[in-house]
Amino acid sequence: MSDKDNPFGGVGGQYSTNVSYGSAEPARTNGPAAAPAPIKDVTTANFAAEVIQESRKLPVLVDFWAPWCGPCKQLQPALEKVVAAAAGAVKLVKMNIDEHPAIAGQLGIQSIPAVIAFRNGQPVDGFMGAIPESQIRDFIQKLVGKNGAQPQIAEALAAAKQARETGDLQAAADIFDAVLQEQPDNVGAIAGLAELLFEAGDAAGAEEVLARAPADKQDAAAIASVRTRIRLAAEAAGLGDPTVFEKRLAENPGDHQARFDLAMIQNAQGKRQEAADNLLAIVRADRGWNEDGARAQLLKFFEAWGPADEATLAARRKLSSLLFS
Repeated sequence: MSDKDNPFGGVGGQYSTNVSYGSAEPARTNGPAAAPAPIKDVTTANFAAEVIQESRKLPVLVDFWAPWCGPCKQLQPALEKVVAAAAGAVKLVKMNIDEHPAIAGQLGIQSIPAVIAFRNGQPVDGFMGAIPESQIRDFIQKLVGKNGAQPQIAEALAAAKQARETGDLQAAADIFDAVLQEQPDNVGAIAGLAELLFEAGDAAGAEEVLARAPADKQDAAAIASVRTRIRLAAEAAGLGDPTVFEKRLAENPGDHQARFDLAMIQNAQGKRQEAADNLLAIVRADRGWNEDGARAQLLKFFEAWGPADEATLAARRKLSSLLFS
């Protein structure tokens, strides 16, 4: 991708930035660090309180596990040791997916052990498998920050988000790039910059930015979300005119393939609610159609939209009502 082709021409370290992160002086505390809180087992019922709300105070790690999982038993002692050594900077909870499968399903977790980090009510990073203690320590250090620079990075990412919401896309791109100059592996900045490029019509440029993420962060929720958006858009592009599928449905409301293809196009057009409703209609009429393909596609939409998106939340409630009523 050249600067000529890039809708945010300066992105990539080719310009100066005035973004400031404030003092890099380590944060000071009064007195000894607080003792780590006991590790809790969370359920679907208290997930919002113990994870979503708590993550607004400090990062929360959710260890998705099952009693039959050997690697889970290998990971847990090392994970608990590193969290304890963090002395209250991060919280760890455990969720048994055999007893509470819904959350893992919503997050698209397909293998365990899986550890997902939540901050400010959203999943921000994670890893799978029984990784060594040293890698767990590196993961947590990157998550909470080694010094006072981490809050400044968070402020910069918040500023980029605000610039994007107000339509100043160049400013948002500049800030994301400035963050990446300080932290080249910052998942939020990589995903944010890639998403800006994708929405500007530069899918190839977005893919290049996503490729910058280290191997151990390629599956991070924010990066996976952008990658899924790119893939879904490419799939929808080959389907053609949505009016063809609308006509087929008018003639035969039970044409599930037409409804499925229409949902794909609607998602690419940004019509998230309409896309979700069409897939939900298939699940309602025939759960087993195409090997539960409508539900599986809906989960891909959730991944692309993000767990806090209004369309995700609304469709997830409807899906749960269908599956568990």
